[in-house]
Amino acid sequence: MVRIRLKKTGRTHRSYFRVEAFDGRSPRDGRSIESLGSYDPRAESIDDKLKLNRERIVYWLEKGAQPTEKVAALLKKHGIYAK
Repeated sequence: MVRIRLKKTGRTHRSYFRVEAFDGRSPRDGRSIESLGSYDPRAESIDDKLKLNRERIVYWLEKGAQPTEKVAALLKKHGIYAK
C-alpha cells in the first residue's frame, strides 16, 4: 500500500519536512516513490508553510494511497482531502 507521509529533513531544532509518497513498508526517512511537496512548520507566512503539488497528490489519492494523520490534516486545511 502506498502512504503519503512526511519525511523529516533539516537540522536540530529546525525541522523541515517533505511530503512524499512511500511504500507502506519503508521507514520514515527511507527511499520514497515521489516527492509531493514540502512543509515548514516554523515559516512565517501560511503560504511558505506548505507547498504542494496538488495534481500529483490527487493522482496518488485516486490510486488508493492513504495519508498519515498529520498529512491528512494538512491536506484538509488546503481543501485537497476530505474524509
